[in-house]
Amino acid sequence: MLSYVLRSVFLGLATAAIVLVALPTIKARVQPFATPPSNLAELQVSFNDAVRNAAPAVVNIYSRQYLENDRTRLSTQGLGSGVIVSEKGYIITNYHVVAQADQILVALQDGRVAAAQLVGTDRRTDIAVLRVEGSSLPVIPQNPSYQAKVGDVVLAIGNPYNLGQTTTFGIISATGRSSISADGRQAFLQTDAAINEGNSGGALVNTQGELVGINTASFQQATELETYGISFAIPYQLAYKIMEKIIADGRVIRGYIGIDGQDINAVTARLLGNEHIGGIVVLGIDPNGPASKAGFSPQDIIISIDKHKVQGRQSVMDIVTDLRPGTTIDVGIIRQGKPLTLQVTIAEDPHRG
Repeated sequence: MLSYVLRSVFLGLATAAIVLVALPTIKARVQPFATPPSNLAELQVSFNDAVRNAAPAVVNIYSRQYLENDRTRLSTQGLGSGVIVSEKGYIITNYHVVAQADQILVALQDGRVAAAQLVGTDRRTDIAVLRVEGSSLPVIPQNPSYQAKVGDVVLAIGNPYNLGQTTTFGIISATGRSSISADGRQAFLQTDAAINEGNSGGALVNTQGELVGINTASFQQATELETYGISFAIPYQLAYKIMEKIIADGRVIRGYIGIDGQDINAVTARLLGNEHIGGIVVLGIDPNGPASKAGFSPQDIIISIDKHKVQGRQSVMDIVTDLRPGTTIDVGIIRQGKPLTLQVTIAEDPHRG
């Protein structure tokens, strides 16, 4: 009996030794238990640094409107937020925050209050630019190379219901949302961070405190539906570009060629070849616009602008609207299967924001 037990033990040890020699990765996978944190504080996640970096540059905006027959008596006072983006005192906010204002007051988080100058507005993008005078103004961190992605953590900072500066938390839920835009062209960021009355014009920032967008509306405000967790912001890059145009010209001057189009479908893209994926088919032409004068026809497929391949309808609109009126461009098209190049002289968009 003893010899049987000893033989079994020996065989078991020998088998274990053979397995460890033959499969050394097993040893590598056997790791000691991780040392537990000494206290729960090590497990906490905080965005305090991001808020401290960004919050001082987010201001409260009070837009006052006086009685028409008595300029000393206040009729209404609107509420919103804004973001200081320049040491020169430029502030980006929403157009609808200041649209009817006779006087605009800006309150900084350090207690300073100043009357703001309205530099200009752009209704199409719901952007307004203000300016205040002051020394050592806080400026929000900005990263022009940052690209918002679905799932990025973001914080919305503003002054909801005049409660005082408040920060809410969420993620980027979607990008390129245009369905709530009045003209279907405005591309919003969608977030589930709470944006309420008074948050409009405030900052949407990432976990570094860098400006991601300008908060503009909740889905409920836009549609009058009872919703939760659907809010929108204007992308930072677009807001900053609009601000620069307003500062330069006092308004936004957009290029215009006078076509309406849509992205080509997958079948058409395959027929044309992979090199033409991203093109758009022309559906309508303004009879008095530059495209009509240049000889465009319905069903033309635009594939390039100044030899640069286009990437869909939105990219064509972005390229054209950024061009100054009077600029001449070469537009590559395909008409009835044949490539052509048409020269178009950009006009100013008659549909001003």
